[in-house]
Amino acid sequence: MSVNAYLNNQRAAETSRQTEYRLFAEITRELIKAKERHEKGEMDSFVLSAINRNVELWNVLMIDLVQPENQLPEALRAQLVSIALWVDRHSIAFRHGKATMDALIEVNRSIMGGLQ
Repeated sequence: MSVNAYLNNQRAAETSRQTEYRLFAEITRELIKAKERHEKGEMDSFVLSAINRNVELWNVLMIDLVQPENQLPEALRAQLVSIALWVDRHSIAFRHGKATMDALIEVNRSIMGGLQ
């Protein structure tokens, strides 16, 4: 069995919670690498791509959270939507040089802790 086939089978067996954790972990690792590059004075496509992927993840989560069939308690859904909106605003502030990536990384790590 090839490595790709193994990974595809493993991903197919994941729960939605495991998938969310894996995505948060992957994107958070990218944010950490991007932060290191940015601290060296680089604002390149890798840095912007990491920020954009994080916003995209949060946007997808927000769309899911507002669906009536979402099973999470309403109060938790509202809190997570609030965080998603904050991530969007903070990412815009980062792009304009008015914020750091630290808070974005910390929020993602907190969510990962809750998913474990």
